[in-house]
Amino acid sequence: METRHVSTPPDARIPGELPSPRRLLRSTIIALVVAVVILVTMVLPAEYGVDPTGIGRVLGLTQMGETKMALAREEAEHAEEDAASGSANAAPAAEPASAPAVASATTPAVDPTGKSDVTDVTLAPNQSHEIKLVMQKDARVTFAWSTDGGVVNFDTHGDSPTRKYHGYGKGTAAKADTGVLVAAFDGNHGWFWRNRGTDTVTVTLRTSGAYQELKRMP
Repeated sequence: METRHVSTPPDARIPGELPSPRRLLRSTIIALVVAVVILVTMVLPAEYGVDPTGIGRVLGLTQMGETKMALAREEAEHAEEDAASGSANAAPAAEPASAPAVASATTPAVDPTGKSDVTDVTLAPNQSHEIKLVMQKDARVTFAWSTDGGVVNFDTHGDSPTRKYHGYGKGTAAKADTGVLVAAFDGNHGWFWRNRGTDTVTVTLRTSGAYQELKRMP
């Protein structure tokens, strides 16, 4: 009887056999390389606006990351301004370092379903201002705001003595926004704008609906 010998390739594995240290090392290195590539080309551009390869901008991820970082900075600065405002209310008022944002006198209009106002807010470069409406839970307000040509960063949100922040929407480099604001709770609900440009920008806000008061925040 003839006996046949079948040779086994060096890298062939017997079913159930554990991978060799060499194979494990190679798989680990490949996984690390893939992870680094994903981090550099996708995660960093999309989350932080950092794009060392340029691929993220081609895919539109860098713009997404830049928007996220800009909004995060706006939110942080807004929180700092709120904290400073709270401290100023507890202490004697000090002279402002720069001229405050100018809000024109509100122009009322006839509205059988509630209040209506048209308010202009003028923002110098790097200046911010906030308009809030006093509303009850589930009250609805139709709003529309637009600039006189420039762009602003904005944050539409609400707050109350028991809730520091509730976001409705935000954006950067915007010229206008419209919609219906439905109060999530009893409290203040409205808009924060900041002018990041080099020219003065005037924002015109029109509101109409169920609110008790329009307040210009310090």
